[in-house]
Amino acid sequence: MHRIATSTPASWLAFELSILNRIDFSSVAFPLMGDPAIGHYLKRRRVRVTSNDILQTDWNRSLYSIQNNTESLSEQDIDDLLLDVYVPANKLKASVLLNWFSETDSWWFDNLRGNIARLESPFKRAAAVSLAVMVGNYVHSFTEETREFRQPLSGVFRRLCSTLPKPINNHQDNACHQKAPDDFIAESTVDLMFLRLPHPEARSHFKDRKLWREEWLRGGSEFWTEFESGLSGRLGTPSETKSQYLKTVDQFLSRAGHIKHWAFGHVETVFLLAQEIAETIGKHRKVEAIYTKDFSELSGKKAVIITA
Repeated sequence: MHRIATSTPASWLAFELSILNRIDFSSVAFPLMGDPAIGHYLKRRRVRVTSNDILQTDWNRSLYSIQNNTESLSEQDIDDLLLDVYVPANKLKASVLLNWFSETDSWWFDNLRGNIARLESPFKRAAAVSLAVMVGNYVHSFTEETREFRQPLSGVFRRLCSTLPKPINNHQDNACHQKAPDDFIAESTVDLMFLRLPHPEARSHFKDRKLWREEWLRGGSEFWTEFESGLSGRLGTPSETKSQYLKTVDQFLSRAGHIKHWAFGHVETVFLLAQEIAETIGKHRKVEAIYTKDFSELSGKKAVIITA
């Protein structure tokens, strides 16, 4: 099967974990979780994990990997999810899918969404959403030149199910939220906050690879205006200037002072240097260390983790 990236690259995850292993903590909060792989791994250490996502698709991925301790999709669940997914109805329920997929693929995703809604368990629904995201990534990994190598989506769905991480029961009260990051962190009672700083570019969280996911799950695109206005001026929203971005970080940190340890993940760009982030953090508490890892051979990026 055509290989695609479905989670944080192992080398990047290993870098994050190597730094977190230097901090003494038994509970952690992720204000902008995104890929839940690191939270899933920390559950193996019996760490209590609390995550937050502002997108419904990301929240579902965390719900399955982090809050869920025991439930997985059964073979019967898979059969039910894939029942008649290629059969067209009178009208697409989410016609916005045609902006992202061919008509045949749009019917597949539209029908799958309806079948997901019929699953009784929220954790199983979250697992199915996670798989659908992976299938969508698979579709978008092809070009016109490589499209002939694509395989039927139902078969891809079944095979990807075998790669979905199995639930880990860490016997902790893990939780997943969908709030503005600053509201989430103000209410969190944990030893460590790990904030993956969003890219500073406008609409950073909502690039094409995530736009289709959210519009598929929500059944349209009309929600974006209200969604973004509800987060206006807060961390995670579009920033047109560096000063505007750093101001949202500063305001966010003013609500996180009750948490003992801070760690920040940052992808350094010409627009925003690690030192500028460190100076903003330094207004609130002493920066302990700045760790860097050059991933230019893999992605052309330099990863930075700042602890305080």
